[in-house]
Amino acid sequence: QVQVVESGGGKVQPGGSLTLSCIASGDISAISATDWYRQVSPTKRERIAHLTNLGTADVVDSVKGRFTISRDPTKPTVYLQMYDLTPEDTGVYYCKVVRHGFDYWGQGTRVTVSS
Repeated sequence: QVQVVESGGGKVQPGGSLTLSCIASGDISAISATDWYRQVSPTKRERIAHLTNLGTADVVDSVKGRFTISRDPTKPTVYLQMYDLTPEDTGVYYCKVVRHGFDYWGQGTRVTVSS
């Protein structure tokens, strides 16, 4: 089992920045990938960032140049650095860890971009 906890959400003005953290615990050996998702509707989550255990990173076009996904090499933490935030970035952000073909989700952290 893997437990996933996100943190770092909050309210920020347009143009501001936030860094979200995703901490995995439990049986974290052989994690193959960590993703960040954003809830865009009551029934849809959109993957916005992807990081493999080999270090391959990618973000969707809508956040490219503004969001960066990275890993702390000293601990099981993945970050989502978000810059130049807009109201369209508002939502609940979820971290998903993939291990042996199973997905482990956190409870989410809310980001609100508003003046």
